[in-house]
Amino acid sequence: MLEEELKRTGGAVGPLVYLVDDDGDFREEMLLGLSGLGLDVRGFGSAAALYREYAARPADIVILDIGLEGEDGLAIATHLRASRSVGIIMATARGSIDDRIIGLRTGADAYLVKPVDVRELAATVQALNLRLARQPATPAPTAPRWTLEEGGWVLADGMGHRLRLTTSEQRFLGRLFSERGKTVTRRAIVEAMGADIYDFNYAHLDTIASRLRRRAEKSNMLIPLHAIRGEGFAFTD
Repeated sequence: MLEEELKRTGGAVGPLVYLVDDDGDFREEMLLGLSGLGLDVRGFGSAAALYREYAARPADIVILDIGLEGEDGLAIATHLRASRSVGIIMATARGSIDDRIIGLRTGADAYLVKPVDVRELAATVQALNLRLARQPATPAPTAPRWTLEEGGWVLADGMGHRLRLTTSEQRFLGRLFSERGKTVTRRAIVEAMGADIYDFNYAHLDTIASRLRRRAEKSNMLIPLHAIRGEGFAFTD
């Protein structure tokens, strides 16, 4: 049985698992079930909450819902897959063949459609962990160490890549860097940019962020800049 196998292979001393789902009832049900089967699992309701914990302690396997508020599961998978080797399982209500293909191409190792039986999810975690453990060991990639240099006008990742910022980008990132890892409201960013909070077109912040990401990618920089819908922006690393 699965319970016996988990005990035999170490149970909670095995992989660290993060589960991201904004459905509180489903999240708690899975957390209780997976913990009861011996897995070391922690739950988060949003991308921002995941990134804060992940920056301090990366997980071995991440279980993602696709339809999250704010940054969705596909965007999270893309970000995680680019940063390090991590097991990714999609557990979502989106079950069409197109959704499955997109999920797998985005970086998911497994794709489960809700309703999900906790035993199947635990077995998928265990199988993925065993597969990852058998892969040849590779040196861990050097993690970027993001800094603002030259008075805040140059973004550097500590890996030799640098990007000179425009005035709006400099003020935008400067405010996010003052509270790294936290969500900064759109109003606070506009105030930091010296603009009128009542006349400013807040959609312009999304334009600044999108343009900054594109320019950074051209310099081989994948910046951890995240838009949190209904709240603001966060710079996590």
